[in-house]
Amino acid sequence: MPRDRQARIATFAVFFVQGLAFSTLLTQVAALQRRHGLSEGELTLLLLVVPVIAGVGSVVAGQVAARWGSRFMILYVQPLACVAVALTGWAANVPFLVAALVLFGLGLGGVDAGMNMQGTAVERRYARPVMTGFHALWSLAAVIGAAWASNAAGQGLDLGPVFTIAMVPAVIISLAANRWLCGPAEEHVESVAQTPRVKVPWGPILPLCLAMAFLYVGDASVSNFGSVYFDQALRAEAWLAPWALGAYQAATFVVRVGGDAAVRRFGPATIVRVGGAVAALGFLLIVLAPGEVTAIAGFALTGVGLSVVAPQSFSAAGRLDPAGTGVAIARVNMFNYVGFIVGAALVGGIGDAAGFQAAFVAPLILAAGIVVLARGFASPVRRPRADDPAIGRTP
Repeated sequence: MPRDRQARIATFAVFFVQGLAFSTLLTQVAALQRRHGLSEGELTLLLLVVPVIAGVGSVVAGQVAARWGSRFMILYVQPLACVAVALTGWAANVPFLVAALVLFGLGLGGVDAGMNMQGTAVERRYARPVMTGFHALWSLAAVIGAAWASNAAGQGLDLGPVFTIAMVPAVIISLAANRWLCGPAEEHVESVAQTPRVKVPWGPILPLCLAMAFLYVGDASVSNFGSVYFDQALRAEAWLAPWALGAYQAATFVVRVGGDAAVRRFGPATIVRVGGAVAALGFLLIVLAPGEVTAIAGFALTGVGLSVVAPQSFSAAGRLDPAGTGVAIARVNMFNYVGFIVGAALVGGIGDAAGFQAAFVAPLILAAGIVVLARGFASPVRRPRADDPAIGRTP
């Protein structure tokens, strides 16, 4: 129906903006380190600011969305995240940089939770897997951000203009798409008044949370230290550094394009199990890489494997919350930042002590752990009832 398509297109737009903002900032970590003269330890501490604050933002997002819906939250929080990225580029000193990263963390956590709530609402309306497609566009936006960063580095542009040029259209897209997102009446299967004390058990959610944390240890290692790895371990030229994340996200995008069809055919548990094994193989290539070509192949293979875990975690969490409150999704999303915190501290600490090639052994081991956790994704897809308000066409 037209309303379903409107909501899906708007959700695509929100995912695209989030991927662009994230990639625009994270592909320039090495440049920020050089600009502010940060040591490896200082960089690690600075990178911890974002996931810690984002975790707080995710928890708040769950409470706000349960009452007013995630569209209300995204309207204000996503533009805030984009503005914070631009401010990071203009930061003249470390205190200014920290303040900008705090703002970005709040926006990141709120939008990460909110956009996946929207994705779950759309998936419920379609009554078939569509979540991976949203994450595919996030990855495409991240590739665009990496390409822009690489081109800007080759031209010697300053970080302030680089970040601002990317974020101005991102804010416009976010604001334009918001009016088409699912409202509270469409997002919540039951009203808050009908379910004042919604309880979502932790037991079935825990494997999803752990898989999300393990995934984001690996994702954090690529996002935070991929460019540093190229710069310090491989001594690569500056224009190559953004392609650690670029290759990772390009492979992620390609796999996610066909991800929903694969889930329908093989089931989420099988897809996640194979993904964990492939990701572990990719990290092994990064650890053993003799040069840039092998390293890029390793980052790409890691993207292939990890690409399926996050969308299936959120989709499974949505099935465990039939009232559509967003509580389960907010919990799973919180472990996104647990993984980022552990990943930044663990990989950064090992890299500081033993070098960044050795540091990628840690996410290798945890990626293999996702294979064991995959059985927790085997919950059957919930089919909507004929009287389910979620399949209503307009609020």
